Amino acid sequence: MAELDVKERQAGDVTILDMNGEVRIGEGSIALRDAIRNLSAGGKKKILLNLRGVSYIDSSGIGELIANYTTVSRQGGQLKLLNLTDRIQNLLVITKLLTVFDSFEDEAEALKSFQ
Repeated sequence: MAELDVKERQAGDVTILDMNGEVRIGEGSIALRDAIRNLSAGGKKKILLNLRGVSYIDSSGIGELIANYTTVSRQGGQLKLLNLTDRIQNLLVITKLLTVFDSFEDEAEALKSFQ
């Protein structure tokens, strides 16, 4: 089972989380949750999740995305998605969650979208 590796970088006032591995029940979901909670606790309100390196996401991972989106939004922040793989995009279409998340193919375009 591949774990999730999360690397953080800044682009102006936007924090980008580059993720590699799998977001699944257990370690992957916990790693994502902890990364976003730490950002929120540190007052970071603009978060962009780069999913290019995510090879697999299960229902627990989808649940974690929704929970984090809700948490960040309630705190007045924004959580957006970047570089969805075909598999993740199809999953978000099937679950109708693609209408909830702002998602982008281009990092520069995604960064411009934050207010």
